[in-house]
Amino acid sequence: MSVRQEKFSGLIQQHLADIFMRNPEFVNKEFVTISKVEVSPDLGYAKVYLSMIKVKDRNYLLNLIVLQAPQIRKHLATKIRNQARIVPELNFLIDDSLDYVFKIDELMKRVNEEDERKRNENKS
Repeated sequence: MSVRQEKFSGLIQQHLADIFMRNPEFVNKEFVTISKVEVSPDLGYAKVYLSMIKVKDRNYLLNLIVLQAPQIRKHLATKIRNQARIVPELNFLIDDSLDYVFKIDELMKRVNEEDERKRNENKS
């Protein structure tokens, strides 16, 4: 990604986070963070990765956000109108990298517990 794309994605991420914080109806009052934004080279398209912590039905919430994408984009346009000529088309996706981290952490705990159990058996 070019420097221009990185700066623009940072700008989008910052403003979308602010929009979600100030307008909880967009995220159904759930705890949603913008984990990453990837912008196309022409800045006309943005993939917005959402991290959803302790959300029971992620797909429902994602669908709710996708349905509201035009309103979210309109809010974004008012925030960045003096900083950018283009307001990108927003594509919202679930970022499941935290789930992966939690799963690996849980597996590591199990391995450590099993090792500890084997060490205790060998001492006896």
